Amino acid sequence: MRLESKKYLYDIAHAAASAMEFIGGKSFPDYTSDAMLRSAAERQLEIVGEALVQLSRTDAATASKISEHQRIIAFRNILIHGYAQIDHRIVWNVLELKLPIVRREAEALLSVGEQSS
Repeated sequence: MRLESKKYLYDIAHAAASAMEFIGGKSFPDYTSDAMLRSAAERQLEIVGEALVQLSRTDAATASKISEHQRIIAFRNILIHGYAQIDHRIVWNVLELKLPIVRREAEALLSVGEQSS
């Protein structure tokens, strides 16, 4: 695996881990009432999405191994460009349900990439 691909996978895994740490022990009402928490978590989701954009441009085969990578990229675009219309329930669901999967997949791909280096 190319070094550039590993960098993007690292960024995905690291940003996902950060977002999950931010919301750890928090509830949806905690999330909706804390602007700084929402901003921090959304920023990490933006990083995950942007890293996937770059990975898909430089290594589409590896990007395709991340579940719903196209939807994650689309979600990143909504966060950045449709920021005024963000549904907090959808973001919360992504943080709780989808992000742990993406993190595991990125870490697994990094692990495989380390073994083949």
